[in-house]
Amino acid sequence: MNNQNNPNQQKRIILAVALSFLFFIVYSEFFVAKVDPHDHNSSTNTSVQNPAPNVNLSTNTPAVNEAPIQEKPQSKVISTIESEYFKAQFDEFGRIASFKLKGNKFKDEKNEALELISSKTRPLEIRFSNPSLNNLAFSNAYTASEESLNITNNESVKLILTQNLGDLTLEKIVTFYEKGNYDLEVKLSEAHPYFISTGSRPESAKESYVVRGALLVKEDETIETFEDKDVSSQTSSKATIISAFDAYYASLFYDFDKPLDAVITDAGEGYPLAFAQANGDFKAKGYIGAKEHSILKTIDKRLILAVEYGWFTFIAKPVYSFLEFLHDYIGNWGWSIVALTLIIRVILFPLTYRSMISMNKLKDLAPKMKELRERYKGDPQKMNVHMMELYKKHGANPFSGCLPILLQIPIFFAIYRVLLNAVELKGAAWALWIYDLSVLDPYYVLPILMGATMFLQQLITPMAIQDPTQAKIMKFLPVIFTFFFLWFPAGLTLYWCVNNLCSLLQQWVVNKLFAKEHHKKEVEKEHVD
Repeated sequence: MNNQNNPNQQKRIILAVALSFLFFIVYSEFFVAKVDPHDHNSSTNTSVQNPAPNVNLSTNTPAVNEAPIQEKPQSKVISTIESEYFKAQFDEFGRIASFKLKGNKFKDEKNEALELISSKTRPLEIRFSNPSLNNLAFSNAYTASEESLNITNNESVKLILTQNLGDLTLEKIVTFYEKGNYDLEVKLSEAHPYFISTGSRPESAKESYVVRGALLVKEDETIETFEDKDVSSQTSSKATIISAFDAYYASLFYDFDKPLDAVITDAGEGYPLAFAQANGDFKAKGYIGAKEHSILKTIDKRLILAVEYGWFTFIAKPVYSFLEFLHDYIGNWGWSIVALTLIIRVILFPLTYRSMISMNKLKDLAPKMKELRERYKGDPQKMNVHMMELYKKHGANPFSGCLPILLQIPIFFAIYRVLLNAVELKGAAWALWIYDLSVLDPYYVLPILMGATMFLQQLITPMAIQDPTQAKIMKFLPVIFTFFFLWFPAGLTLYWCVNNLCSLLQQWVVNKLFAKEHHKKEVEKEHVD
């Protein structure tokens, strides 16, 4: 690298990082398709088409049957199970046709109980590998042992769904518990290969940049995620958890004692659909509901593995765990975010402090660097040598400003993922006008304050940018950031705002200390002279 432009190179790196971040957000918010790839299948009220997985019995390899299943969009409800936390309805095809969570924070745009089941593939739907048997299964209704069941006093209820398919009798025995978890047992009078679905993922999150799709947790606890357009063919694997999920909710099967035969198939345009494969009797546990850590831990602490944050999961999970730890003591998610931000700033303080000191030194050295460039503009090699001597003599590092920013980017995106995917923040108030940290600031106070602090920090931060174009772009960054943060969740904006306040205060203190030290050296120099 030619070091004659080191200060400019440093700013180019910072600028590239900032613009990359902005491109990332712009692309996700405005160019990533928000339309569900299955909408064309469910937009009419005449039929819903669902491809039936088939199996090649000679190789036992899953394949997709080209003949779609035709089913009525509005199937008859034959049984209802209700608890303090949810209301579930089963239809005549033995599937969970409706699942609504109770509670004020689980509301849709119309302030009604949120429906987690889509009209596509529904949980507990069975599809046989034999096409004739499969068509028969979708032509004969189930009967239910009970029309209505209520779960009280931490107890459980059992529902038996029975289907008569001529020579074959099928039973689904579902034991539901109050939090939305259940035990599932499928019994066949004679063995036949089939697939049973977790159902299409819940469709609650409208944001484009959230993690949604299907997920498998392997025996070694590694996680494989299948997001939209990631699936081009069927995938088979052993898994302890099979989940269809969006940002806040999931419908899943799990068995930590005997891993399930999982199949992820392309249901059209890369839309992932999850199944468990079986031949004859089948047992598993299941859960439908919010991915709340407290609930999942109550059911089985290993279910936390089903909470996925995408690329930055390895950072996001410990970040959330620490945020939850702070919340246990503070009792408010907003103040917990503030505390988390301050702690991160303390951890990064040595790096940011050295970076700010170095930036001040570079500002002081700017005239001398300009002089060296003019003196040796015809000899880049000699210029580099003298530049490095100048940096070494004054203890300046032209790249020191990049490291703190580069370190904060993965932390930022990890917190971004946490605050977009943590259902615990849904309906969680902070203070004053912030009544829900999972939605935007209704009065835009936090994003404007964030932009103002960013602008003030920019004013007092020593800059060595020589290129006028770069300098202008840097000046517009606070405006650009403010614009995009207008639509970010209040919790995320709160984090960034507090982070900026800390940076502003730290930069002001460093500037004062540097100026004091610089003045002291000037006085000492005068005495020597």
